[in-house]
Amino acid sequence: MTIRSNDPCWCGSGRKFKRCHRAPGETVRRGTTSARRQVPAGIERPDYAADGRPRRTREPLVKDPATIEKMRRAGRVARAVLEAAGAAVAPGVTTDHLDAVAHETCLRLGAYPSPLNYRGFPKSICTSVNEVICHGIPDDRPLAEGDIVNIDVTVFLDGVHGDTNATFGVGALDPVSARLVEVTRACLALGIEAVAPGRPVSDIGRAIERHATAAGFSVVRSFVGHGIGTVFHNGLSIPHFFDPAADTPIEEGMTFTIEPMVNVGGSAARMWDDGWTAVTADGARSAQFEHTLAVVDGRAEVLTGGEGGYGSP
Repeated sequence: MTIRSNDPCWCGSGRKFKRCHRAPGETVRRGTTSARRQVPAGIERPDYAADGRPRRTREPLVKDPATIEKMRRAGRVARAVLEAAGAAVAPGVTTDHLDAVAHETCLRLGAYPSPLNYRGFPKSICTSVNEVICHGIPDDRPLAEGDIVNIDVTVFLDGVHGDTNATFGVGALDPVSARLVEVTRACLALGIEAVAPGRPVSDIGRAIERHATAAGFSVVRSFVGHGIGTVFHNGLSIPHFFDPAADTPIEEGMTFTIEPMVNVGGSAARMWDDGWTAVTADGARSAQFEHTLAVVDGRAEVLTGGEGGYGSP
């Protein structure tokens, strides 16, 4: 990528990085990806870890209490990994460094980083900068003052997955980017509030889309939330826009993600030829927040939540 200044600068983390400023209007370009990080033999792996091919893609949408309790533990670990990676965000820090922080935190907590080799994905987290909607691959690109970066973390622990993400500002943000982040965070909270047994999953997208469009933004339609549990992505789909065909009734014991992607410009997306990185078709910025939920006692329990912070409802 083209950076306005090649002068070295200090970026607050105690490490010296170069090129901490992005030229106005500069778009994200692909960097160099480091070698795949290794996972010790003692950590339990999902079925795709060796060859990238998931053996199981379906599971019961309604989970028993024992599985939900396992997912609570996985959710807490996923949140801890996200917080560790988010704390490392600063101008000049590379997305590969964020991947290293997340990977090592995941291993220290006894979990496998679920994205690693899932259908061949080469890294342990997704890092999506500015106009990248989702599935950005960590590389040697340095973050710059005023960027936004989404960090998407999923962990596999005790046979289940926990999935969460948040968008972080890199230093001071321009007013539009700051508002985009806050509106997207609110969209997640409103989507969670719409969860109740007996309601169709389309109610979630209705609440999200209504808030995003009222704020002057658009909602991505190409990517949706999903069922999750012992399988990373099962057959349940959670649109973040109102889709009357999404009439699956919400049931007690269901577990799924809500992860709205909201754009400053239009909702259309295009793919890079790496097969993963999705960017806005018009180059405008995109933000995202995500939680894994379980429907318990008639409401959504946030399995990847906590007190305060980036995405708590």
